[in-house]
Parts: sequence; C-alpha cells; structure tokens
Amino acid sequence: MAGVPTVFPTLLYRDAKAAIRQLTEAFGFTQVAVYEGDDGTVMHAELAYGNGAVMLGSKGRGGAFDKAMEGAGPAGVYLVVDDVDAHHRRAVEHGVEILMEPTDQDYGSRDYMARDTEGNVWSFGTYAPQV
Repeated sequence: MAGVPTVFPTLLYRDAKAAIRQLTEAFGFTQVAVYEGDDGTVMHAELAYGNGAVMLGSKGRGGAFDKAMEGAGPAGVYLVVDDVDAHHRRAVEHGVEILMEPTDQDYGSRDYMARDTEGNVWSFGTYAPQV
C-alpha cells in the first residue's frame, strides 16, 4: 500500500450535492465518484485532493454509518496546499465563509480556515505532517 493514503475523512451532509459543488468549485477537489440512490440521494461520493481524498454522502440515507453519525457535530479537516493565498482567493471568489485569513504561523506554516456549507471547518496550509 505504499503511496496509497490510508486515512479518509468521511462526512455526511444534509445537501451532499451542494457540498460536492463547494468542495470542487471553491476548494479545488476533483470528483472521483458519486453514487446516487433512485431518489437522487448521494449514497457515497469520493473527492480527491493531491494524494488524499474525502468520502461523503447524504444524511438520512440509512445504514449503520448514517445512524452512527446522527446528531454528530461538525468536523475539522486539514489539507496541505502549495499556494495558500491563491487557494484562499479561490474560496473567497466562491463566497466561502472565511474563519481565519492566511496567517504565518510560528512553526513555519502559512494557513487559513474556512467553514463549508454545513459547518465543517476546513484548514488549508503549507505544513505537511511527516508520517
């Protein structure tokens, strides 16, 4: 499994299609797969960024994960980006709520924080944890 990510944040949204639009258009993710139920509910989606990905789906679609996530609060996800300022500009152009403007950190990173359409906090920065 060398080179293959082994950690995938997984989120559920009331409006998964709106989340997919925001993540691809404003944050630069690439849509890898979207599987919909007969009623258009997003059963499972995969969006890639760099060498990582997130999985997401619609709340209320049924199943064990949907039940386990019932009432769960927002999540926080961190992504490494090459150009924080350009990434931030793109998010702002798409009307994303910015929680922290691009900031140089004491530990050498430059990063910013934003909130998605359903309250999840996304951090984008130059710090890349060495795992």
